[in-house]
Amino acid sequence: MDNLIITCAISGAEVTKQDNPYVPYTIEETVEQAYQAYLAGASIIHLHVREDDGTPTQSKSRYEAIIKRIREKCNDVIIQPSTGGAVGMQRDERLQPTELNIEMATLDCGTLNFGGDDIFVNTENDIKHFAKVMHEKSILPELECFEKGHIDLVLRLHKKGFIYDPMHFSFVLGVNGGMTGEARDFHFLKESIPKSCTYSVAGIGRFEFPLAELAIQNGGHVRVGLEDNLYIEKGVLAKGNQELVKKVCEIAKKYNREIATPSEARQILKLKEFNHENIL
Repeated sequence: MDNLIITCAISGAEVTKQDNPYVPYTIEETVEQAYQAYLAGASIIHLHVREDDGTPTQSKSRYEAIIKRIREKCNDVIIQPSTGGAVGMQRDERLQPTELNIEMATLDCGTLNFGGDDIFVNTENDIKHFAKVMHEKSILPELECFEKGHIDLVLRLHKKGFIYDPMHFSFVLGVNGGMTGEARDFHFLKESIPKSCTYSVAGIGRFEFPLAELAIQNGGHVRVGLEDNLYIEKGVLAKGNQELVKKVCEIAKKYNREIATPSEARQILKLKEFNHENIL
């Protein structure tokens, strides 16, 4: 098995300090949470950014300032901005981070209900456009799939030449409106992608660590973080993202999975050669 790539989703766009006081808003808080997750074993930082009051934003300048500061503290980490943004954001707004010299970003691969009246809209034309922009900029898309139909769409678009190899999937399971995060769901999605593809699993809430363990056992990779789960165990809030990363590292030890460095993660994902000095 390949070494285990751990992605840490440090803040997201929906959770707040009222949910967990360690959710970062400011530049300083975001950089520190990214750094502590990196020290704990994360080789990829999945990055949403907020204004100082916690409002989610896709501002290019805000991303630029935070990415620069993260690289000052851990210059080899892979920074993976979100192009999902927050519910209600428009296509060009969401794509702002791709205007920076980044090597990886998320690409959401279908529409789903997000609870109440919220709908996270990703039309087929949105997906084609996002994929085109990333391909032109040599950005590896992490293909975010919340259910089986999203995988089917990716495979059709790949066959038609809109999505390119190498393909790296992220199974995001347990979201309200998407698939649940039971073992059967994991195996169904895993068996639905080509054997040549890599994948990571993000379990939401109570599904985070059971799915992490399944991914570790089956040769996949893992995403954890306060975006997805606020608790280190039932009823106990995590004291920062690093606690969640450390718990995955402990699970990996049970199965003799070594933790991938950022350099090893780049090799596993087949990322292009990258000059960190020219990141911005």
